[in-house]
Amino acid sequence: MADPWLALEFGADPAERIAQVGAAHEAFLTAGTTTGRVRDVVRRSWERSALLDPEATAPVDLTDDALASYRAAHPLHRVLPLFRDLLGGIALDGAHLMAVCDADGRLLWVEGHPGVLRHAERMNFVPGARWDEAHAGTNAPGTALAVDHSVQIFATEHFVRPVQRWTCAAAPIHDPTTGRLLGAVDITGGNHLATPQSLALVRATARAAEAFLAGAAPAEPDVLHVAALGRDEAELRVGGRRIRLGRRHSELLVLLLDHPEGRTGEQLGLDLYGDDRLHPVTLRAELSRLRRALGDELLDSRPYRLRPAVRADFRTVTELLERGDAAGALRAYRGPLLPGSDAPGVARLRRLVDGQLRAAVLAAADPALLAAWTATPAGADDLTAWQALARALPPGAPRRPLALARARQLAEEYDLPRATLLQRRGN
Repeated sequence: MADPWLALEFGADPAERIAQVGAAHEAFLTAGTTTGRVRDVVRRSWERSALLDPEATAPVDLTDDALASYRAAHPLHRVLPLFRDLLGGIALDGAHLMAVCDADGRLLWVEGHPGVLRHAERMNFVPGARWDEAHAGTNAPGTALAVDHSVQIFATEHFVRPVQRWTCAAAPIHDPTTGRLLGAVDITGGNHLATPQSLALVRATARAAEAFLAGAAPAEPDVLHVAALGRDEAELRVGGRRIRLGRRHSELLVLLLDHPEGRTGEQLGLDLYGDDRLHPVTLRAELSRLRRALGDELLDSRPYRLRPAVRADFRTVTELLERGDAAGALRAYRGPLLPGSDAPGVARLRRLVDGQLRAAVLAAADPALLAAWTATPAGADDLTAWQALARALPPGAPRRPLALARARQLAEEYDLPRATLLQRRGN
């Protein structure tokens, strides 16, 4: 298939595909395994959704005045006229719905023909309901948020059975200045929606929304936005510019971000090269090149420090953890900090961020958080987390055999004594 985010290959029989995926869905619920006939994006979403009852209904978080106040304060409220202009015709044609959700999958607006809306209400596809994967399983808006990519979900690809009569396409929307995920726009309808045009439409609408927000946003020339999680080279946004830094400059930037009070050249050298490889001339040259990349107005010396206010993704994670919001921190976590870096200071900070997040997830003992953590590169080989996930899942949960098997595999790889294994497994 040319586009893995599309549900149907060209010329595919929708009825045959519904039956194939439906059989795979039943096999997954029974045995926890999937066949090759299921798209990778759907298979991974089913695995993330395996904590749910397949007959579950999405919960409603907000209603009435609380919902109205929340919507009015949300950044996407300003874009609602644009959504209605681009998707309103489809929403009122008697066969589709337009929906907009926030970054947590909470539906803000659901609009369309009254008859279609009544059918959608039966599955709680209503404003204020939570349609992220943790609460509603595989679905276009929830999965688009989970993978941060536009996606189409067709019929029996939905994890929860009451939703399997629907097909939907959704695309994530980001803050054009910070890159922060704001939510997603979705169109939902019958199986005839499984076309390239529907996916292209939501993608175009999301891009139009981001362009609108960029035009409406006040200029922030003195604010740096840094993305360094899950990537070897940091991306810097400043004054409307996007700058992708090289590996060494990324390390220097992260080290400066971790010390807003400033660092001497010797301190930076130790963090960058280690005790036995101080290179002051090389360091000064790197800092000079970094200053040219950032602009003279952004980097001070004596000590070296960044002048403007800074927002960085890894600092967002630690700030959320300080506030006790493990779920929010895990959503903001895009992977290890500069994972390819072996600079001592960066490696130390990477271990600190991962360790704090891991500790918060283990302390919460929430199956959804544990499942999300074990799906990250840092958590994939975390024996303790897999064991905690197996203990947190009820005996009939489809994902529990997978968690037990992974814990057993890791324990054997770590060559733990048998008595220790039995104790840790809780058997």
